Amino acid sequence: MDNHLIVTISREVGSGGRTVGRELAEKLGIRYSDKDLINALREKFNLTTSSIEELKGEKKNWLADFIKWVAPMPKQNMLVNDESKFTREFRSSVTTDDVFKAETEIIRGIAEEGPCVIAGRSSFFVLKDYPEKVDIFITASREKRIARIMRKQHLTEEQAAALIDSIDHSRENYIQRYTGKSRYDARNYNLVISMDRLTEDEAVDLILAYIK
Repeated sequence: MDNHLIVTISREVGSGGRTVGRELAEKLGIRYSDKDLINALREKFNLTTSSIEELKGEKKNWLADFIKWVAPMPKQNMLVNDESKFTREFRSSVTTDDVFKAETEIIRGIAEEGPCVIAGRSSFFVLKDYPEKVDIFITASREKRIARIMRKQHLTEEQAAALIDSIDHSRENYIQRYTGKSRYDARNYNLVISMDRLTEDEAVDLILAYIK
């Protein structure tokens, strides 16, 4: 593979890490892929491993097409027809194993396309063999995370706290199951950033300084 910059952003929900990743990609002028967009593979197409193989057989460039949809190049807009044959044909059940396998293939495909920022719970592990890669973890105090979730999603303090606990538990279980690591282990990353005393812009500047 050609050497090019790959930045993975792992983050705690409510930390502001998504905004940091997006702004970082914009400043670098490179592709940005959010974990939620990658998960659209599961949510929109409900693909199992066998369905992926069927799709490959029918449309050899399916991965490139999907990458363009979930992670368009800067200033590029792609429209997806919800009723297209590509969408309709694969609405079968999907397991967690299928999701991880599909995510792994898509994350690697995105990385091989060129320089990018990838926000994803497993990207630091999936791309561990890529030479030009910087792994970052964005964290914040529980109080700051709750306040942000309350503001962004219009939830009560109790609702925001419950949401954070549920997502934290789910993500940690997912990472441990498929990577054998804890997402909270600082040894997984090149840079760990606490957002408690930083704005998103300041965090982006810190990452840019580290990369340079």
